[in-house]
Amino acid sequence: MPENKTTSQEARQGRRGFPVLMVLVFGLLLAAVVWWGVEVYGLMLDEEQAIEMPAAEDGPTG
Repeated sequence: MPENKTTSQEARQGRRGFPVLMVLVFGLLLAAVVWWGVEVYGLMLDEEQAIEMPAAEDGPTG
């Protein structure tokens, strides 16, 4: 059986993990920006709606 001598660089299954880290960081930042946008949109919707106050009941009517 022939000996197969491979270096540590050749034995790796992939390159360094830096691009993967950048994808994960970018995805996290994108999720934070989307979350912030939804929060702002929700606050704008809340301010546009009229506040409904229940009618005051001082006593029985009849």
